Amino acid sequence: MPRRFVVACTLASCTVLMPYTAVASGTAASSPPSASEHWCKTITPQLPAVSEQDCLRLYLAPSGAYSVKRIPLMTRFFSAKAGNPNALRILLLGGIHGDEQTSSAITFKWMEKLLRNGPGEFQWKVAPVVNPDGLLAKPATRVNANGIDLNRNFPTPEWQKEAEDYWVRTTKRDPRRFPGKQPVSEPESRWVNEEIERYKPHVIISVHAPYGVLDFDGPAEPPVRFGRLIYNRVGVYPGSLGNYSGLHKDIPVVTIELPNARQMPSDDEINRIWDDMQQWIRKNLSKASVKD
Repeated sequence: MPRRFVVACTLASCTVLMPYTAVASGTAASSPPSASEHWCKTITPQLPAVSEQDCLRLYLAPSGAYSVKRIPLMTRFFSAKAGNPNALRILLLGGIHGDEQTSSAITFKWMEKLLRNGPGEFQWKVAPVVNPDGLLAKPATRVNANGIDLNRNFPTPEWQKEAEDYWVRTTKRDPRRFPGKQPVSEPESRWVNEEIERYKPHVIISVHAPYGVLDFDGPAEPPVRFGRLIYNRVGVYPGSLGNYSGLHKDIPVVTIELPNARQMPSDDEINRIWDDMQQWIRKNLSKASVKD
């Protein structure tokens, strides 16, 4: 039976929904699930404290990019107040490493706040699960389906010379930190790189675990504390997002390292990290202090 696709259109855009198999004439057929429904049903069982209904309420949309295993990279855009067309643009990324489940789950909690509060002072582009193949692996893996650490695959200067040398000499060929043979060789890291060019964020917030600290790279005053997380440099690595965006593209990158990869912080701590993040952005990233 041939595979068919459903296309849902509005005046602004069209969305290709998940393929389905046609049924024989006279047989009752249910509507095929949307890309968002299928994705939420697949992803949320792997995440702590995020239900399928939590995910569905956010109306995530396909970005047009896919993982190695053809799982869509889903995103959600939150606009600023209508009277603030020049609001700072923030790119929020979770789940670059698939075995850091809380890094994805907490972005869902923050998206719920953005949805509930309505348009605010900033624009947000959120990708809660950048590495779905790693998340869905059994067991979940840091690397993507090609065995590559996405956070060592960004095109930092001298990548060809430095990335493999660091991997061999410093990590002793740790397979969890393999940078690949070419920069942005992976569809997931390539999408992040292209999204930076398209969206032109004024700051990138990248969530990880489990070091329980804040890291920062780029042209702004580092944050001192978000909730219980205190600023403590983790390091600068060939091919990392912080190195690439913060040091070489002059786009500040805050790396939030949650203290546990599988156990969520308390609701109070989730809110404190969020509130402190807003205050830091408001104080340190005025339009005058960052590149447009």
